[in-house]
Amino acid sequence: MLATRIVVLVLATTLGFPQPTDPTAPIGEGPSGTSRETTLSGRVTDKTSGAAIQGVQISIRGERFGALTDLSGEYTIVFPGEWAGRRVTVHAQHLGYRDVQKAVRLTEGANTLDIVLEASTLAMDAIMVTASRLEAERVMASAPAFAVQERQDLPGRFNPNFHTEFYAHIQENQFLLASSNPLSTFSIDVDRASYANVRRFIHDGVRPPIDAVRIEELINYFPYGDRAPTSEVPLAIHTEVSPAPWQPLHRLVRIALKGRPVDMGEAPNSNLVFLLDVSGSMNRPDKLPLLKTAFGMLVDQLRPRDRVAIVVYAGAAGLVLPSTPGSDKETILEAIQSLQAGGSTAGGAGIELAYKIAAENRIEGGNNRVILATDGDFNVGMSSDSEMIRLIEEKRTQGTFLTVLGFGTGNLKDSKMEQIADHGNGSFSYIDSALEAKKVLVNEMGGTLLTIAKDVKLQVEFNPTRVAAYRLIGYENRLLAAEDFDDDTKDAGELGAGHSVTALYEVVPVGVESPVEIRGQDSLRYQTTVNRNNTTDSSELLFVKLRYKDPNRDRSRLLDLPVMDRTGSASEDFRFASAVAAWGMLLRDSEYCTGFGLEDVVRLARSGLGDDEEGYRNEFVRLVETARSLELLAMEPGTRGRMQ
Repeated sequence: MLATRIVVLVLATTLGFPQPTDPTAPIGEGPSGTSRETTLSGRVTDKTSGAAIQGVQISIRGERFGALTDLSGEYTIVFPGEWAGRRVTVHAQHLGYRDVQKAVRLTEGANTLDIVLEASTLAMDAIMVTASRLEAERVMASAPAFAVQERQDLPGRFNPNFHTEFYAHIQENQFLLASSNPLSTFSIDVDRASYANVRRFIHDGVRPPIDAVRIEELINYFPYGDRAPTSEVPLAIHTEVSPAPWQPLHRLVRIALKGRPVDMGEAPNSNLVFLLDVSGSMNRPDKLPLLKTAFGMLVDQLRPRDRVAIVVYAGAAGLVLPSTPGSDKETILEAIQSLQAGGSTAGGAGIELAYKIAAENRIEGGNNRVILATDGDFNVGMSSDSEMIRLIEEKRTQGTFLTVLGFGTGNLKDSKMEQIADHGNGSFSYIDSALEAKKVLVNEMGGTLLTIAKDVKLQVEFNPTRVAAYRLIGYENRLLAAEDFDDDTKDAGELGAGHSVTALYEVVPVGVESPVEIRGQDSLRYQTTVNRNNTTDSSELLFVKLRYKDPNRDRSRLLDLPVMDRTGSASEDFRFASAVAAWGMLLRDSEYCTGFGLEDVVRLARSGLGDDEEGYRNEFVRLVETARSLELLAMEPGTRGRMQ
């Protein structure tokens, strides 16, 4: 069963206070067993019913100490011993109740403060809905007990074009001359978040914001049938060349990686820490309730030798469940289902505590991982991106990786979640439904949670006697300098068990009168540009090099593969990936996909459906058809189309 007391130590070191080495030590006994701590404990109850209230955020005004009440409504805050004699203000807040503040003077040892909360109506100022009338109706229906008041600072009630979501700016890759830019280097990307997020916008009748569309994540959302490696190398490289569907004078090159699948029953033991956001912004049907469903699915997959701890954060961070064996699923599930949302978002404190718990329960040679579930809104404590990234990079080098799961609408901080996942040697997925949770955490559990190769980089050298120009489709925020390829200190993407990764290059062959603009290079003062006549004649179109590291090693290994200058009929996988790429370019208003419409995307995708056992490809076709029926491409990005 769950412990009846939650002890929370939040960022005490940043204030210069010592922390106990064992947060579960008896209250009043320090690390040496001699010095006494100062504690504040109590129980929070409902004024009308007298029932205990779980999930109440208890904080100390002006300080970074706090706690969340447990199943019995009880809380405990531990202070350093020298706090005895100080007067503090205790602040209790919970969604649907009036805030309570009480002053108390701390005495040495144990202090008790019980709190009674009174229910109140809620002015739902904090609800920021996505651009959707349907979404607004769901929010209204989800809170019948509250008096919903109109925000006066918005142009209209539940303004369908208003949200506080953030996406990193993406500048589309241009065509580059192969003679002056023969090398293209980038980190692989196994994130899938953008596809599910784009799907959410389409289902809500909204054209996705341009920067929410990351084409490589759309393409890599889908599994492909490439052969898995047969040697000890954990990944295999496959290539194809075919005419580009949207520009037949050009060629499209597919470079695909396939990770070795792993029987999860035989996978290394897992030491997992669920880091769950229970702040007030998570109090939405598409956030915390969906989070509970998703993690319940994951818990069902655990083996007895796996272990799970649960850390939550709101205004403060707390350990809800110490590391517990996977055989005790009932206890883990009970801890998850008991969570409630309320308060602000001390994400930085939560990340620090989660990594601390992961380190204390580290499994040597095992899968040590923090799984962060949030809408990405960190606004209390360590909230700067650079500060969090430095912490995450430090823990990554110590062998604890990070997986990020995004939830919810209207407040999604996509750019921040993508960034910290990249730096944490993990992946970023967006969960918009129980079906998506099943895909990410059950069907693709190995790819999501088990890294088989880290720091995977690709470098492609183009033969200037065959290639006039080229451009990489997508991966704009994954580009690397050419010299980074051989530098093992440069971080890159991770490949999970059974994962597929596809990259597409659009190539302008030598001698073709291309209709696209190809940016050249000014003449140089001190040297001449490369003369194509001096290059070695070869039938190769390009040369692929790949570097990767084993998950527990720091030195990379090199693989390479020449790609010949000949085209063939595209495989079903190639045709489908091409359709998804075209769809992404249309959503981004790409200058390189003119004259190719949604009807062409549907036709091309249908020719590449294949077996489609899980139905993902057929769903894509329906999604494009929905966008076509709503005439979304005629709308400005971020606005709603014509609802049927």
